[in-house]
This record gives sequence, structure tokens and C-alpha cells, in this order.
Amino acid sequence: MERAEQAMVERVINHEMQKRFAAGAVQRAVLLQHGDDPAVEPGQLLVRVFVEASDEPGLTAWQGAHQEGIDAIRRELSLRLPAARLLEFTIDSPGDQPGAPVISVPDNGSLAAEQLSGREIVTKALELLRANYVFPGQAEQAATAIEARLEAGEYDDLDEITLTERLTRDLQEITGDRHLRVVLGGGPGPQRERVPEPEEPKDHEARRLAMRRQGRLDNFGIRRVERLDGNVGYLDVRRVAVPANAGPAISAAMELVAGSYALILDLRQNHGGAPEGVVFWCSYLLDERPTHLNDIFHADTGETRQFWALPYVPGTRYTERPVYVLTSGRTFSGGEDFAYTLQALGRATVVGETTGGGAHPTRGFPISAAVHIGIPFARSVNPVTGTNWQGTGVVPDVPAAADRAYDVAYAKALEHVLGLDDVPPPILDEARETLAGLPPTG
Repeated sequence: MERAEQAMVERVINHEMQKRFAAGAVQRAVLLQHGDDPAVEPGQLLVRVFVEASDEPGLTAWQGAHQEGIDAIRRELSLRLPAARLLEFTIDSPGDQPGAPVISVPDNGSLAAEQLSGREIVTKALELLRANYVFPGQAEQAATAIEARLEAGEYDDLDEITLTERLTRDLQEITGDRHLRVVLGGGPGPQRERVPEPEEPKDHEARRLAMRRQGRLDNFGIRRVERLDGNVGYLDVRRVAVPANAGPAISAAMELVAGSYALILDLRQNHGGAPEGVVFWCSYLLDERPTHLNDIFHADTGETRQFWALPYVPGTRYTERPVYVLTSGRTFSGGEDFAYTLQALGRATVVGETTGGGAHPTRGFPISAAVHIGIPFARSVNPVTGTNWQGTGVVPDVPAAADRAYDVAYAKALEHVLGLDDVPPPILDEARETLAGLPPTG
């Protein structure tokens, strides 16, 4: 498995440990694969947890105080990460010295009926791909190729992390579709019915409120709003949130830049979001006249859903002033929709790198409690271009390395300000000084 994916799963495990145990009871957890520790066999994982104890009696006392949490973590690992057959609790000795006291909690096999083998995971993934992928012909081609690799044993004896990485890579190589992914984090497995947790929201309104509370933690993707020198607005938007939740935050952000002479919209780290969110953002940058933004064709129903700019937005629209959209190779999905739509309408100048190239709306399908597959079930059709950015990405109007795009766009914005009439002298001076201080853009 790749170290980046291993580190990501390790962070999730540490988060779960903090939820299951009292504050300070667990110091940290590490995830070890074959080759990291002699006890780990191929296809297995070891979760080693360092606890608040200093010696063997202390570790024994710790176990007695936290047995319920130990049992809960063991069950969760057996369901969510079955390859983690080994679970250890130990003390954090210098250098993780051999001979440190250990509480070993191996998988006892009691949940084997609810786990899927690697071969079963691959087979179920292909079944879902054939039934739901937006391009049935490509789905069949990809499934046939993967089945040949399955029979050749390429997916045997792999832990879930390595399996999902390899299967994702193979599917994307065959289809060229970066939205098509097999990842950890499943749902109800095929052999059990999920029982809701007692605190789980049970109605639509409660779920919406829960999503709004969660969205506030990252300000609905709005990382930064700023008035730059020269009276240029700047928005750093990391994801495109659903307007039903994010509407007030988006309106507030747009109100803060409403008085600027030009706007820089930074999507270099925007990895996607909701089509409705793209509509809401774009509506602020257009006047109230009907503007057709995008269509999404649903392959499963044959229906096409149209998206139009809103005739009303709360707050102030941002019109008749230049907009510069910053992109990078990491800009993806809904972030690309945002950039592509504004570019196609001639409403923005895209500055930066060609984007990732993912234009297919995607839905997650559970394979097991440990794994799910994200499958594109529809495709976007821009009413201006008649196509989309799938595979090609959004090609910038002004190419620039991602780390230079800000300076390039800011220089253009300042040049625009200096060319305006009736700009107050202090702002003109500010714009001249700032432009002179920017690195040469070529």
C-alpha cells in the first residue's frame, strides 16, 4: 500500500480511538503492514495502540478500566478494516523496544460472516459497475479486463487498503475516469442489515441541520475572503457546498467583495461539490436575465436536468467587472464545473493549469461494511460548448504554473484598475505600488 493512503487510514483510526476512550487514555495508534513488523503477514494489517501506562501492572490496570472500549474497537476493525487481524495495546517505550508489555486482541472470527474476501469485493464492485456506470460499453470493457486480472491472481492476498488502491488505479487506467474509485468506508454489507445508531438523524430536516453544523467547521469551503491592495477582491473556495446549507456564508462572502474593481476566484484547491452550489455561486456573477449554465444527463433514467442561473440572489450581484479564476491540476469535479461554466459564458478568465478532468456526477455504492465504490452515473453537457471537461480538464485562457497563477491574475486585475476612470487617487497609488512589487509575470 502507498504510504500516503496508509497515513490517511492511520489518522482515521486515531480519530476513532479518541472517540472510544476517555481523554488522555490513548496516546496514539499506528497502522503497520507486511514488512513493517515481523508479526504482520502478507494481506494483513496490525493496529498498535500506545496507551497511558508506564509498565506491565499499569497496562493491566488500564485494560481493566477500558475493556469496553477495547471490545468496541476490535469489533469496528473487524467490520471496517477486516485485514487488521492484529490489534495490540502497549506502552510507549523509547524506540518501541522489543519486550514491552502487550495486550493482544486478535480477530476471533466471530464476524467472519459479515466480512468479504478480496475476491468477493472485486466481484461485487464489477457487478455494481456494470449496473450503474454512465457508459455501459466502457463498463463492460473495464469489467472484462478486471476479471481477467482477478483470475490471474492479481488481487489475491491484499489488505483492503492495497486492494482498493490497485483496483481504483486499474479501473481509472482502463476508463480514463478519475471519478471511478473504490475506497475504504463502506455501508451496509450484502450480508447484514444496518441498524441505525441511537443518535443518528432519522428525518430529512435533522440530516440537513447536521450537515449544516458539519459544514460550518470549514466555513462551507470558503477558506479566505479578502480585499487586496488596489481594491481587488479575493475568494479562496476549497469546495462547492450545497446552497441550502451554505447560502448565508456564500452571500456574506460575495457581499464582502461587492465593492471591488475586479475579483480573483481561487479554485486551485477545490476538489468538487454540488452542481446546485455551482449555480448559486455563478448566479452572483451574472445579471438576473435567464442564463443556461449546464445540463446533466442521467443514464439510468434517460432524463436530462437543466441548470439555470437564479433570477434572485440574496445580497449584491457582482457584474460588469472582470473575474479571474485560478486553477491547478488538483482542481476537480465541481471546481471544474465552476471554472468551465464561467469560461464558456465568457464571464471569467481562467488563469493557471489544466484541471483534473472529472465531469461525471458520482454516487457511492456500498460493497461491504469496509469498502464502497464511487460510480459516475450521469454526465454534464454544457449548453455553450455541447460537451464537457471529462478527460481534457478545463484548459486555462492564460497558462501559468499553479504557484504563479495568483501573481499573474493579480497583475491583470491591477492593470484593469489602473485603466479605470474615477478611481480615487489613494487606490490608484496603492495599485501602482502593488503592481510594481509583484514578481515579473512574463
